[in-house]
Amino acid sequence: MKLSTKGKYGTRLMLDLALNYGKRQLLLKEIASNQGISEKYLWQLISPLKNAGLINSTRGTQGGYELAKPPKSITLEEIVLPLEGPLNFIENSDDIKADYILTFVTNEIWEDVSEKFKKVLSSITLGQMVERQMKQSKILEYVI
Repeated sequence: MKLSTKGKYGTRLMLDLALNYGKRQLLLKEIASNQGISEKYLWQLISPLKNAGLINSTRGTQGGYELAKPPKSITLEEIVLPLEGPLNFIENSDDIKADYILTFVTNEIWEDVSEKFKKVLSSITLGQMVERQMKQSKILEYVI
């Protein structure tokens, strides 16, 4: 399984909002500039994230986008699911035939991998990502 640009860029969009949580709303063009992602592409990501209850928006001169809840309460799984869909390594099938027992054994393994992948995504919050970003920024400042 490969995470698409929707999942990767959506995570970056959400991290940018998390870094500004409680400070101010961000315009989409600011996020596009900060993240090096086209504004047009970000427009496609906003709707599913808003529908998932992760982003609020305000229109007008003082408007923009912000997280709908604190970064520590948003998991990576909550971000990726609305953008990528179900996170399974295999498709579930109700068509069971005894001749394919080896297929079922391997499917069980892939289902286990899918579950572990979901557990990892659900264990990482935007708050933790903000902490990591802040540490990396301090390291870069020290090196430069």
